[in-house]
Amino acid sequence: MDRIDEESQTPAPPVTFTGRKTLVAAAVAVVLIAGALLIRPARTGDDARPPGPSERAATAVGMGAPAAATDVTALVADREKWVAAHPDDDSSWAVLGSAYLEQARRTADPAWYPKAERALKRSLEARPAEKGNLDAMTGMGALANARRDFGTGRKWGELVRAQSPKRWTAYPVLVDAYTGLGDYKGAQAAMEQLLELRPGLAAYVRASQVYRDRGWREDAVMAMEEAAASAKAPAEKAYTLFRLGELAWERGDPREALRQYEGALRTDPAQAEGRAGRARALAALGRGGEALRDYRMALGRTPVPELARELGELLESLGRGEEARAQYDALAAMAVRDGANGVDGDVVLGLYEADHGDPAAAVRRLSQEWERHKSVQVADALGWALYKAGDHEEALEYAKKATEPGLRSAEFAYHRAMIERALGDEAAARRHLEEALRTNPYFSPVRGPLAKEALEAIGQPPAGGPEHLQPVTPWVEPELPKPNPKPAPKPAAKPKADPKADPKPSPSASR
Repeated sequence: MDRIDEESQTPAPPVTFTGRKTLVAAAVAVVLIAGALLIRPARTGDDARPPGPSERAATAVGMGAPAAATDVTALVADREKWVAAHPDDDSSWAVLGSAYLEQARRTADPAWYPKAERALKRSLEARPAEKGNLDAMTGMGALANARRDFGTGRKWGELVRAQSPKRWTAYPVLVDAYTGLGDYKGAQAAMEQLLELRPGLAAYVRASQVYRDRGWREDAVMAMEEAAASAKAPAEKAYTLFRLGELAWERGDPREALRQYEGALRTDPAQAEGRAGRARALAALGRGGEALRDYRMALGRTPVPELARELGELLESLGRGEEARAQYDALAAMAVRDGANGVDGDVVLGLYEADHGDPAAAVRRLSQEWERHKSVQVADALGWALYKAGDHEEALEYAKKATEPGLRSAEFAYHRAMIERALGDEAAARRHLEEALRTNPYFSPVRGPLAKEALEAIGQPPAGGPEHLQPVTPWVEPELPKPNPKPAPKPAAKPKADPKADPKPSPSASR
């Protein structure tokens, strides 16, 4: 556990628990990481009291792990009450900012982000960055990453690292920021440093993320399994099971994905991510009615644009076009809501505009996004928007940027294939359509069937290889020149006797 600067750290206040008749005191020290903090409760060796909700939430997110919804709510209430009476307590403001960030993650409600920003800024007012308020600085980086403002996230993370290079809490922020910016080598270097400084749940989750982005699927699964083994609380375990389900889904194994998603829901029934994943897997397995139910339940708990798009596509594939359009309209409204709270939703909104709105507007939006974040996700979206707008040659350049760094995505491969087909390169289109369907034939209820249709329309290459590699005339075995026989070597000549030498005695002479 990192050492906190004790000279500049104010004493941590007691944590109170709502609904109990007896108040329980526990002093905490906080380190904020990736939207989380590290809590060190002041307990004596013989204190066997179980941790209460606030302590559980603080400890979980302090280790870079998710926390239970009820525990986070208790932590928010506790810290809000404390800072109202102690407005200069920079540590508690940092705790409160972290709790708001966890609420935003659990609920997908972007209204928590401005609250988190205000709390973290209050912490920095009480103790500025130049005086070593690393907790709030790390929290500001985590907040920026959550809003998909990865450039700002990188600045905060690098500032923390410059002041305290061995402080492990800076590195989850840096991994997320570098990934969002498309600096995958930088993300890998930060991940390796994190593993060296603090192996555990947060490090293994980031390692799995980095390996996945590089296309190292087996390594990604192994790292996430290590994260699952490191999980302590049910919310932590459920999150790692959900991520294992995502990895199984991306490699085209909906049955294994369903098993992991259902495991996550059994462990944490309130997890909306696992329910959305289960809906995706059920749709792939032909259980559309159950999938629609789960999608609607997940959207009711976490209304995010990505889920609205998935539900809309499922409805469209089932021939329910009017209901699908309602989901697409909801997607646009959610993206506007997120933008009002500082969230960058240009990628999902750009894809929506390319497919269902104005492709030219999508190109403008995503071109601006590319200037800020050169990730494979932005490259893929911009390439698709350019294709929809009719600029196929430029679209191919961005499709290559999306597919060549290593991430194995059926969606990316499909987009590139359709661009290549529009350019008349059927061989390349066939290769990438086969890659998309081999990677995950269920990647989209709309585009998956279109990929199969396109592959059937292109057909198989002619027998014997591509036409430009076939000989123009039948092959005839050439007449090779016969080798000339070498003359036999002459026998070696016998040496002549030397008349001056003594003659050998005859056998009879020797007797």
